[in-house]
Amino acid sequence: MTTVVERREADAGLWTVANLITIARLGCLPVFLWLLFGRDDRIAAAALLAGLGATDWVDGFVARRLHQVSAIGKVLDPTADRILFIVGVGGIIIDGSAPLWFSIMVVAREAVVGIAMVVFTLFGMKRFDVTYLGKCATFALMFAFPIFLLRAGVSEAKTEYGIAAWICAWPGLVLSYITAVLYIPQIRRALREGRAERVSQRA
Repeated sequence: MTTVVERREADAGLWTVANLITIARLGCLPVFLWLLFGRDDRIAAAALLAGLGATDWVDGFVARRLHQVSAIGKVLDPTADRILFIVGVGGIIIDGSAPLWFSIMVVAREAVVGIAMVVFTLFGMKRFDVTYLGKCATFALMFAFPIFLLRAGVSEAKTEYGIAAWICAWPGLVLSYITAVLYIPQIRRALREGRAERVSQRA
């Protein structure tokens, strides 16, 4: 049976303030790539990427504040964050600003988790929220990569920037893989719940 909350989420639709913020953040990706490769301005690209990472919470906060939490937004927000992350890190890999092995480990984890979520959703998995540890991991990594980029773009204090980048990078990397493992029982439970809902709806 559909609850009042579920009906409100379904009725909220795509064009809410929160979802427009998410779409606007996605729209900054071409600007980031243009700054990095078109203008060859690593400092400006790093500032934009850091800004996108720092505002990761804004769309969710606005959705809750304005009572615009929607089923579409719950899918759009994490999907946009993953696209921002993969494209941003992919650009940095091409630029060579961050250690290649580290960048590949981060992108590989994001790609595997993202594909798994899509596949299991197609098999009936009930959607579940990103964990707090997962958000912390993404937040740390979204600052580590801009600092790596900034280090490559400045002529002074490279050592200091390198230290700052690794202070964010190591906890972010470790937490990201821990959360990937913790998602396994959540996925199993969400699959069972999704299948149970489908059975009850057919009954």
